[in-house]
Amino acid sequence: MPELPEIQAHAERLHVLFVGNELAGFRPFTFTALKTFSPSPEAAVGQVLNNVGRRGKYLLLTFADTTFIVHLMQGGRLKPERSQPPKPRNGIARWSFEDGRSLLLTEAGTERKAGVWMCSGDPVGQPPLAKLGPEPASLTATALHERLTVNNMRLIGWLRDQSNLAGVGRRLCNEICWRAEMSPYAMTGKFTRAQAAVLLDAIHDRIGESLDVERTFDEIKPSLERPGAVYHRVGKECVRCGDTICAVTYSSNSVQYCPTCQTNGKRLADNTTSRFLK
Repeated sequence: MPELPEIQAHAERLHVLFVGNELAGFRPFTFTALKTFSPSPEAAVGQVLNNVGRRGKYLLLTFADTTFIVHLMQGGRLKPERSQPPKPRNGIARWSFEDGRSLLLTEAGTERKAGVWMCSGDPVGQPPLAKLGPEPASLTATALHERLTVNNMRLIGWLRDQSNLAGVGRRLCNEICWRAEMSPYAMTGKFTRAQAAVLLDAIHDRIGESLDVERTFDEIKPSLERPGAVYHRVGKECVRCGDTICAVTYSSNSVQYCPTCQTNGKRLADNTTSRFLK
C-alpha cells in the first residue's frame, strides 16, 4: 500500500497538473466507489480545484467548499487519463475537468477496497480522517514518548497503527526500526525519553530519504523499485554491519530486520507463536 512519501509526492505532481481547473463532473464506475452519500459530488461541479494534498495515506482533492478524500488501498492508483473510455479497465471513479482532461481512480486485483469520501468544511475532523494520529513531521520527542508509553505494544505494530502515527506502513516500519537499531518487537511501554528521540530521528530520516526518491518519479512505483536497507532484502548483507537480513513471516506479510543491528545477534523464530525478543 502506498505510504506517506509515495502519497505526498503524488499529491505534489497532481497539484501542479490540475490545480486551477474547474470540475465538470464526477462519475463512479462501481457501486462501492463512493463511501458517503452527503454532500453529493454534484456540489463540487463548477468549482475550481484549489489544492491536492495529503493526510496520512489519503489524497485530498479540495475545491471551494468541498473535498474528495481518496484512499488507494493496496492496488489503487489515481492518475491523469490519456483518453476517457466509457468503461475504463479497473476503473473506480473519474473526475472530468472543463479543460478536457480527467483523473481516473483505478484498482487492480479483485479486492475493490479503494474508494472516495466527500465532505464539506475541514476534512481533518471528519471520517475517514477523524481517527488518524498525528503526522510524523508534527511530533516532538516528548510527544512521541507519551504516545509510545500510553499504548504499550510491539514497536512494529505501533508504527503501523494509523491511530498512533499517520502515514507509516509496512515498508517504512521495517526501515525505521533498522535505522533506529531497535528490535521490531520491542515493547513501546518500556521506551525511555532518549529512545523516543532516537526513534523520532529514524522516522524523519527514513521518510525524508523516501520522499526524495519518490519526487524523482513521475508516478507511484511498485515497492520493489524503492531502495531500502532491509525491506525486500532478506538473505542479503546488511549495508551497515554485513550480517544477513532475516525475516519473521506471517500469512500475509513479513517483518525484516538485521540480527546484529537490531536484536543483539539473535534470530527471531519464524512463526507467529514464538516468544519474540522484547
